[in-house]
Amino acid sequence: MSKVAIASTDGVNVNEHFGRAAFFRIYEVDEKDHDFLEIRDAVAACQQKRVHNQTNFDLTLNLISDCDAIIVSRIGEGAAAYIIRKGFRVFEVCGKIDAVLDKFVLDKVFAA
Repeated sequence: MSKVAIASTDGVNVNEHFGRAAFFRIYEVDEKDHDFLEIRDAVAACQQKRVHNQTNFDLTLNLISDCDAIIVSRIGEGAAAYIIRKGFRVFEVCGKIDAVLDKFVLDKVFAA
């Protein structure tokens, strides 16, 4: 069983850039299903276009530290590399959250 953090502005679609996310929806995913757990408020790591606030960046990662993966619609290469070095898996996808998670379950992305 894994937890994933999803960046979404509307709670329906994966449609938010990692650095602009004001909150993350947390899901539990296993080899059979996925369940919504909670919403966690975040402080956007990018306050201006292409400018990262390192403190906010680390606060965001701390906020979702119990998650194995982050699913976003966009993420910069530098941010992705930093997050991967911190031990997270990062997925850049767009679409309905349920459809994305259903596909991850079907493809056994989070299988033990």
